[in-house]
Order: sequence, then C-alpha cells, then structure tokens
Amino acid sequence: MPANLTMENGKASVMYYGDVPWHGLGTKLMSPATSKEAIVAANLNWNVVKIPLFAKTRVFTNIKDLRAMITDRDLNSDTPNILGTVGKNYTPVQNTEAFAFFDSIVGGEKAIYHTAGSLNNNKVIWILARLPGEIKVIGDDITNKYLLLCNSHDGSSSVQIKFTPVRVVCSNTLTAALMDGYTIKIKHSNNVLERLKQSKQTLGIIENGYKYIGQIFKEMVMTRMSKERMHKYFTAVFPDMKDEKATYYNRKNRTAVEKLSEIGYGTDIKGVKGTLWGAYNAVTEFVDHKPNQLTPDKQLYNIWFGSADSVKRRAFRLAENMKLWLN
Repeated sequence: MPANLTMENGKASVMYYGDVPWHGLGTKLMSPATSKEAIVAANLNWNVVKIPLFAKTRVFTNIKDLRAMITDRDLNSDTPNILGTVGKNYTPVQNTEAFAFFDSIVGGEKAIYHTAGSLNNNKVIWILARLPGEIKVIGDDITNKYLLLCNSHDGSSSVQIKFTPVRVVCSNTLTAALMDGYTIKIKHSNNVLERLKQSKQTLGIIENGYKYIGQIFKEMVMTRMSKERMHKYFTAVFPDMKDEKATYYNRKNRTAVEKLSEIGYGTDIKGVKGTLWGAYNAVTEFVDHKPNQLTPDKQLYNIWFGSADSVKRRAFRLAENMKLWLN
C-alpha cells in the first residue's frame, strides 16, 4: 500500500475518473464528477478546525499565539490526530471551499474532476481538474489543459494552483514555470477566502496563462536544434555540480535524455524530432517515467512538488528564454 495515501476504514481517500491512477486505489466514478460527487467519493467530506494548544509543565498552560489543527471528526476524541500547529491568525480553507473554487472559475459542470485525494493522513489534499479545450502544438501532438490545486491543513504551505498541462502521446506532465503574473499562490491569511472568490480575476489569469503556455510550446517546436545546441540545453538542465557524485548522476541523466530526444514518445510525429519541443519533452519523459525506488504515490508527489518538478521548471525556463542564452 502506498505510504503517503490517507486511508479511511481501509479505503483510500482518493477518487478518480477514467484510467486507474498511479496507485491502483480509490473510488472509480463511471462518469465525470461534479464537485459534490468528487468530495464524497474521495472521502474528503470533512472540515478542519483550530483548537487551543496547551503546554504541560507543572500545570497546563495555554499557548496563546498557536493553535492545533484537527478534523471535525476528532473533536470528541481523547487522542485526536493533530494535523499541524499554526498561528492564531491562520485561516483554513475547507475542502468544500477548495472544490468550489474550480466550480466558480469554469462554471460548475465544465470542469472534469479527474483525480482528488489526500496525503499524509489528511495533512495535504489535492484536486486535479481538466479544463475545456486543448493545445495543438503540431499535427496530432496535443496537450490537454489541467489545473492542480494543493491545499495543506498543517500550515506547511499556501494554497497552490499549478498549471499542469499533460502531453497526450506520453502522459508527460509539462509543469510550466510561469512568470509571477500567471502564478497563483494564496496564503492562509484573513482574506484567503475572499481571494478564492475572486473568480473572474482568477479565470483571466488561467486563460492568459494557458494562452502563453501554448504560444511557448509552438515556439519550441519551431526552434530547430543542432546536436551542439541540444547538448548545451541538456547541460543547462542537468549541470555539472561542485559535488562529484551529483555531477556523475547529472551526466548520466544527460546521456539518457539525449537518447530520448531521438527515440522517446512523440519523436515519430512529423516536425518534433530535432526541435526544442522534442528536447523539452525528452526531459519531462525522463523525470516522469524513469525507473526509481519511489512508491507510486511518492513519485507523483515528486512530479508535482519535488525534484522532478524542479527539473521540469528549469527545463521550461531555459526553453522559454532560449534566445537569451542559446547561440
């Protein structure tokens, strides 16, 4: 059983629509889910609450500036599961509010709730929604548009809304390192709910963000890459480091992606091989699908938030600014 997935009464707190997800667990929905259906199917139909935090010395002392986060199902428990410790001004975003965000920005039934669930014993919840439309890069090379919302209940991070386009031919997650104007991060402050409700503004960010992403992808496929340019790009993505061991592995990674740029998924599509688009997808295919020792759920977390995400963001930034450094 994947270590990070939250289990409720022997059942994974996950729902999915379509293909069986990475872990093989969860509730399968036979049709696209509404937010209300998804939240129940993923066992996320609970709220979090802040409770006073006490320190025990000779007596119990109230720690006035801190609060403990628990679910409302633990309110009457003698041994509640403490999700995390937060400041007194921390404003939680309930699961229903996170799902309602997607309903508000795309108009309720238009978003397809593809996958949703929780990790680390309900400390982190995520929602992956597919948006209407697609990006046609070249020929039959199509990228679907997704948004990933991640919300922590332990105070470890802000509400994050990530652009996660997925290339159909290989299921690569093409994490885009967009400029600040296209990045959505909302701190758990007093106005967090108000900011989530600013749907028209957020929709504009998303529409412009995906328009920009599509433009960059098409510029990539129009950029031809010699072997020298390809090597320079991959060296920038996987650079030599001061640490000899890190340099050794990065050089192995460069060899692997250079091979994928010739034989990887999608290289048989006319106009892809020998382009910056092909090189970028060699990187994303490598970090998403290379064999490793991670459990499937940890690999997904790595793809979305960990070192794999960092590599893909670096690869996108380098491709985006190619004209500034690649001669």
